[in-house]
Amino acid sequence: MTDRPACYPAPPAALQAGAGPDRAPLLDVLTSPVPLGLFDSPVDGRHVLCLHVGEPVPVSYRMDGHERQGVRLHGRFCVVPAGSSTRWIVSKPARSLLLRLTPSLLREISETMGLSAHAGQLAPSIHVRDAQVECIGWMMQAEDHDAYPGGRVFTDSLASALAARLLALQSRKPAASERHTHALPVWRLRHVLDYIEAHLDEDLSLAELAAVAGFSLSHFKPLFKQATGMPVHRFVLERRVERARTLLLEGKKNMGEIALDAGFSHASHMARCMRRVLGLSPSQIASSRH
Repeated sequence: MTDRPACYPAPPAALQAGAGPDRAPLLDVLTSPVPLGLFDSPVDGRHVLCLHVGEPVPVSYRMDGHERQGVRLHGRFCVVPAGSSTRWIVSKPARSLLLRLTPSLLREISETMGLSAHAGQLAPSIHVRDAQVECIGWMMQAEDHDAYPGGRVFTDSLASALAARLLALQSRKPAASERHTHALPVWRLRHVLDYIEAHLDEDLSLAELAAVAGFSLSHFKPLFKQATGMPVHRFVLERRVERARTLLLEGKKNMGEIALDAGFSHASHMARCMRRVLGLSPSQIASSRH
């Protein structure tokens, strides 16, 4: 590849299959080539983080009307706020990992963190190094490479974590400083747990589960963890593993059918998760019924 895309593509099909406008992913990812020479980053309706991938590349860039010099280093990122663009002059071809974040999620997380309305708008930044943001980027890249085995609930969790971290960096207010004085009522928790069990074979999203609980996404996440002792995506994963284990012990379906019934994308994804959670492979579990 030699040319940078004129605009960013639609969200990955694995995240938008059967989705309406209200089901658009909160965060998606694209590995994009960056050409030698002058270009303007495409204008996007989402906040875009550009993580540099590979060897150092000297660049010039224009931001806020000022021309500056710098070096793009592996893992460092720049922030291009929604609806804006940055002009670059790149000394040699490079690659970027682009993370696109929904502005509405950022505003919601900002309110939860007790920040001002203005804080919900990202400021442009260049050559930032942050281990947490970088880790989220590589996890999203791995999900995209493997066709999103973790599903919507996992990428939604990464989106929420990314929004909170970006706001913490911008406001200098630690994300862990959030205070949650309310608890998730028992009847609401039971409603969510029943919903998860009834829809384990579907690609659940955080927004969907938050709506079932009657809370905003940003409030629901910590309340659920407080009530169950684990993050939403981990709880869903463990319930899927347990359903798969039960079906394997029943011995009435093949591996592929069991994987789909338990909400896994395919049999090998199910096997990886079972080994991670239980320390056993599906074949070991199936053989134990004899």
